[in-house]
Amino acid sequence: MSAAPPLAPRALYQEVAERLRQQIFGRELEPGSWIDELKLCAELGISRTPMREALKVLAVEGLVTMKLRRGAYVTEMSERDVREAYQLLALLESDAAARVAESGSDEELAELQSLHEQLEAAIDQRDAFFIANERFHLRLLEIEGNRWRCQMVNDLRRVMKLNRHHSLFKQGRLAESLGEHRAVMKAIGQRDGKAAARLMREHFENGLTAATAGA
Repeated sequence: MSAAPPLAPRALYQEVAERLRQQIFGRELEPGSWIDELKLCAELGISRTPMREALKVLAVEGLVTMKLRRGAYVTEMSERDVREAYQLLALLESDAAARVAESGSDEELAELQSLHEQLEAAIDQRDAFFIANERFHLRLLEIEGNRWRCQMVNDLRRVMKLNRHHSLFKQGRLAESLGEHRAVMKAIGQRDGKAAARLMREHFENGLTAATAGA
C-alpha cells in the first residue's frame, strides 16, 4: 500500500479546531480565558496559520470570541445568554417531542426507551449522565427528522457546554432531571403529543431555574 498523503491545510486546521474544542469542553481552557496562540502552536507543533483558521471556526460556533487587538478568548456565557439558549431549546425540543410521540415508529420509540434506560443507569455518575442525556435528546431530534432543527440544537448545546452554572451541577438536579425525562418518555410512549411537548418544555424551564439560581 502506498503511504497516505500528508494532511492538507484544511484538514489540519479542522483537526486543530477539534483539539481546541475538546480542551474548552474539558475546562483545560476556561470560559473567559485568553487563548495563548503561540504557546498552543508550540505544543501542537504547527504554524500560526492553521491555528488562526481553527480559531475562526470556533468563533463561528460561538465557542471563541475574537477581541480587536487583544486576540482570542474562550466565550463566557452571561446569564442572558443562558436564558436565551434554554428558551430556544425549550421551543425546539418540545415541538420535536410532540412530533415524535405522534408519528414515530414503534421501533424508534423503543430505541428512545433504551436510551432513557441508559440515563436511568447513569444516575450515580454525573459525566456518564451528561453523555446519556445528550444522546437521548439528539436522537429524539434525529428521529423527528428536521435537519435545520438538529443543526440549531447542536449549535446551542455546544455553546451551553461553556456554562459555568450548568443545571446538572446543582445538588439534586440529576434526580429531578431524570424524573422529568421519565415523564416525557411516558408521554411519548403513550403517543400523547401535547403532554410530551408540555413536559419537555417544563424540563427546560426547570433546567433554566437550576442553571441561573445563584449564578
